[in-house]
Amino acid sequence: MLSECARAATAEEARFRVDYPNSAPRRIKIIALDGPAERVVRELAQKNWNCATFMTTAAEGTSRSVRDWLSNLAGDAMNLLDQIGAADLVVTVSTTGEKADDATVIADACGIHNVMMTSLLINRASVPEPLLLETMRPLRAHASMLVVAKGEEYVEAMLTALRA
Repeated sequence: MLSECARAATAEEARFRVDYPNSAPRRIKIIALDGPAERVVRELAQKNWNCATFMTTAAEGTSRSVRDWLSNLAGDAMNLLDQIGAADLVVTVSTTGEKADDATVIADACGIHNVMMTSLLINRASVPEPLLLETMRPLRAHASMLVVAKGEEYVEAMLTALRA
């Protein structure tokens, strides 16, 4: 009698195998929420990724409407709802000591389109814990997964793990 592994390797069982990749690349939108996070996101965007789009929240001088709330790294305005609607996952990147209030708007758009939001918070060692907690508050309220990273290199590792 053959074991399960040996039986699965037979020609008879081979006809049940799927002959295509088990999943399509995930469409991941990576959004920097502050200036230091934008620098990290710009550096990461230079690397090879599967199907990731790197963006930032719009500059303060824009109208901040849904149509121009996001911008690509070249500075072109992007529609928030269109970008979230085309995503399988949204990842926000922020830095301790900076404002992360834009996460609330992104979370609302994710809720409209039933897209999960993950937040990566880069914890700079020089920032006192009360500032860490202040930055974390809006992220914790809305993110399905919140990761506090000890350094910038963890952001790249996390995006790789998410198959960005």
